[in-house]
Amino acid sequence: MDRRKFIKRAGAVAGATIAAPYILPTGRLFAASGGGGQLASHVVFVLFAGGVRQQESVLQRYLDDSQGEPYAGNIMYNMLNGAPPTQKIVYGTGLGGINPIPAVLGQTLQQQGTLFPEMRAVSTGHYGGLNSLLQGDTAATQGLNQKPLGPTIFEYLRRHAGTPASKVWFVGNTIGNSVPLLNYSEHPDYGVTYGANFFAPNITFGPLGDEYLANAKVYHPQDQLAPMYEMKYFLDNSFENQGRVLPALGNTEEEKQDIKAFMKEMFNKTQNGTIAHPPVADSGDLRTVGYACELLKWFKPTLTVVNLSAVDGCHSNFTGYLASLHRADHAVGHLWDFIQTQVPEMAGDTVIIAAPECGRNDEPNAIRDANDWYAYDHSDQNSLRVFGMMAGPTVPSNLIVGSENNPVGRVTDMVLTIAEVLGIKSEVINAGQIYPTSSSLFDQM
Repeated sequence: MDRRKFIKRAGAVAGATIAAPYILPTGRLFAASGGGGQLASHVVFVLFAGGVRQQESVLQRYLDDSQGEPYAGNIMYNMLNGAPPTQKIVYGTGLGGINPIPAVLGQTLQQQGTLFPEMRAVSTGHYGGLNSLLQGDTAATQGLNQKPLGPTIFEYLRRHAGTPASKVWFVGNTIGNSVPLLNYSEHPDYGVTYGANFFAPNITFGPLGDEYLANAKVYHPQDQLAPMYEMKYFLDNSFENQGRVLPALGNTEEEKQDIKAFMKEMFNKTQNGTIAHPPVADSGDLRTVGYACELLKWFKPTLTVVNLSAVDGCHSNFTGYLASLHRADHAVGHLWDFIQTQVPEMAGDTVIIAAPECGRNDEPNAIRDANDWYAYDHSDQNSLRVFGMMAGPTVPSNLIVGSENNPVGRVTDMVLTIAEVLGIKSEVINAGQIYPTSSSLFDQM
């Protein structure tokens, strides 16, 4: 199939909503500028797993490269081709992790799409890496607890394509640290007006959300100020470290009702145990993906970014890192399968992209886990080694671009890649805010 063949599409995008923990404005802000046709109507971008070492992921060396034990194999067999390990199984379920999780996909994402096995990150840190994935720039001066300095892909899409807020989502797995700050930048030409809906389902539908929101309580302003302020704190606390009040945001009555209906449905499903979680949902990342599936089914977003981070436990627990990496692969397989089988409006019309924000060190630190295996931090040149992959319409199948000895692509290329899929590539380039040598991954095939 000619990947440059643009697909003509009809119909209008309905105006919309946003969700917890706060509301963004909606509606078409600028007319579409006609910067080219779309390759697909939807993109799902997975910020994959929180610092993934090349050796255990695309290179499939399992314990051979990290612990000096001669056991290799592929523990990411929803995403990557390759046989799993046959000995020293510790990453699955059951006592000691002896039961690998069965594959969700009949064909790997690698078979369905294109793999860039050796890309380069621009930061060895998580927040700098996440910023580079979403800004398309190096974010060299980007600090923790600081909004992005350059425009994000969310803002590009909303400003230049006129995409409603309810069609642009950032699904986080926490409201701690700096993760909730990534949904829009402080850039004067973009900013909150064009931001994405931030949604942390494990918080919203966790114990605190259940306490403050589940029953849609109505508080009396005179004698129940305390619970009102507690709920406000719950909704705002992801921004408390900024030392300022959230910007004034609004939505229509129709949008409020849509939000309310979605929230009520999610609380009911949570209580009934019917959220579309992966077959194994024994971690926060996997539960996040379950709610992301529900969000996709409800809103059919143009762009959805999902953040995973559990493998960051590799700092002190290599065994847990292997298990988290295996589960992150399980989550991505489930997410892609759900889109294709449960969301007909997105099936066959969605591009999925996955990439880590950074890698991990070549040499271990001094910490050993319960299996007496060394742990790994992220600070050296090996931590700049990452992979990327994508699948969906117009993405060539069974294609590998680059190799261990021939790196191709940088994480800053993801913004232009998404922009090309959604038809705003020229507008993003002309804005002049991305890294000068960035290019769409389609142009590097």
